[in-house]
Amino acid sequence: MHEFNWFHWIFEKLPVDFEVTHDNLHIVSVAFVMLLLLTAAFFTYRRYRKPETRLVPDEKWSIPLMMEVISEMFLGLMEGVMGPRASRYFPLIGTLFVYIFTCNLMGVIPGLVPPTDNINTNAACAVVVFLYYNYQGIRQQGFRTYLKHFMGPVLWLAPLMLVVELIGHLVRPVSLSVRLFGNITGDHLVLGIFSNLVPLIVPVIFMGMAIFVSFIQAFVFSLLSMIYIALATEVTEHH
Repeated sequence: MHEFNWFHWIFEKLPVDFEVTHDNLHIVSVAFVMLLLLTAAFFTYRRYRKPETRLVPDEKWSIPLMMEVISEMFLGLMEGVMGPRASRYFPLIGTLFVYIFTCNLMGVIPGLVPPTDNINTNAACAVVVFLYYNYQGIRQQGFRTYLKHFMGPVLWLAPLMLVVELIGHLVRPVSLSVRLFGNITGDHLVLGIFSNLVPLIVPVIFMGMAIFVSFIQAFVFSLLSMIYIALATEVTEHH
């Protein structure tokens, strides 16, 4: 599983001056995931672009139906965490979940590598979340009100609280990135080792575990992102 990669093989056959290496493999994998998700979004848009088409569900399992089920379930989860404001942040959080989950699942397919086992892929998502929740906090409360949240309730402790809060916020994207990187890398490594040692039957068990881990890690990343946004936008209600 670790020696052969489909992207290496495909680009070797194509008449293009591009070589897939270890350094750019995660970029190629991300591009492939984006292509898959854009294709799924295109078919979903075609299916539901007219209001009357939403009234009757598809008789058979299809990409639009799958996207609809995932969206409804995830939006319901977000409403349980964030309340009625969830729909406002659903485009970002829902996209993050589907994107990270799809990236993680690539590690289950022989010959493919999950982009999330590269820290750069995870850091890009974490930085987006970090910038977004701070932007929403400043946008909804104003800069001065949002900054007061970092000062704490006691004036004479404000300098210390400011340092503590800044460190806590700066650690968040690092924590999101490293957690996802460590779990997916370890899971993919274990699956590869057992697949090489016992290529029959046994890998199926670890593939099932890998799918579960892929879902859990995407869910945890999304859940923490929800909490960060909720905390940043709810401060104003307590002042």
